[in-house]
Amino acid sequence: MKPDPTPDPRPVILTGDRPTGPLHLGHLAGSLRNRVALQATHRQYLLVADGQALTDNADDPDRVRRNVLEVVLDYLAVGIDPSVTAICLQSALPALAELTLLYLNLVTVARLERNPTIKEEIAARGFGRDIPAGFLCYPVAQAADITGFKADLVPVGADQAPLIEQTNEVVRRVNRQAGRAVLPEARALVPEVGRLPGVDGRAKMSKSAGNAIPLSASDDAIREAVRRMYTDPGHLRASDPGRVEGNVVFTYLDAFDPDPEAVAALKDHYRRGGLGDGAVKARLEGVLRDLIGPIRERRAALARRPGDVLDVLAEGTRAGRGVTAATLDEVRDALGLFRLAA
Repeated sequence: MKPDPTPDPRPVILTGDRPTGPLHLGHLAGSLRNRVALQATHRQYLLVADGQALTDNADDPDRVRRNVLEVVLDYLAVGIDPSVTAICLQSALPALAELTLLYLNLVTVARLERNPTIKEEIAARGFGRDIPAGFLCYPVAQAADITGFKADLVPVGADQAPLIEQTNEVVRRVNRQAGRAVLPEARALVPEVGRLPGVDGRAKMSKSAGNAIPLSASDDAIREAVRRMYTDPGHLRASDPGRVEGNVVFTYLDAFDPDPEAVAALKDHYRRGGLGDGAVKARLEGVLRDLIGPIRERRAALARRPGDVLDVLAEGTRAGRGVTAATLDEVRDALGLFRLAA
């Protein structure tokens, strides 16, 4: 995607993913579908956030490196169009690192530790007080990413919304110091199903927790994942009334079944009794096979042409480099930094 020399009035979207493994259904429900739907009407940049992935993978940088192309493959397979969306590699955009360094002076450690998303992730990883500094400062790096592209919208899952608010705190600080609107405030775009639970029902879907369904899952893997899904522990017989709330199978049907009226009828039947878990799971298995099958096939075809995938990433990164470098110059001026003569 080549930069356009003429001004583009469309709102800007910036979002992305850490390349720690292939993407899964949680990513699809949380933001990928929004990205595909909005790319024709917005200027969209997708960031493969390899720098942020190192904040808790510094002991295994090869894991991050080898998953960069896996994430790009998933983007393209779900329908991201590189002719209208720039897919950028974070570590190849030096302006983002410099923006992060500048913003670290505008945020306190206490504020970072209060961020609900960071608190939750620290607890999930068992860091205690041995928190990598880069991980604690994740919200600042994300603020650099979002503001570097002057994003108006950020499609995210519900668990990421506090990071957007912290970004806007940085934006307000920069604008206040400049006495003018240098950076726009961003808005989190959270879908109706903003956080998809894992198949075990105990946490959000996550690669590290082993409770995710990858976008490249085989039909057998889909069947096994659905079979293991948490339902209603009190629904012992098909004749028993069942609970829909907290039932992972119905959560997934709400997220992915193209026939919401049929799902509503299933819920009514399940609540009054007479509908077994097996029948509901069979419907979900069919829905997920129809959803994932075409994605898996497109992904496999793209994987046979890795050079083309690399070209997409390189071209998008070149476009992102120009945009973020221009923003960095504006922020440096806004903060009153010394400027050398050319």
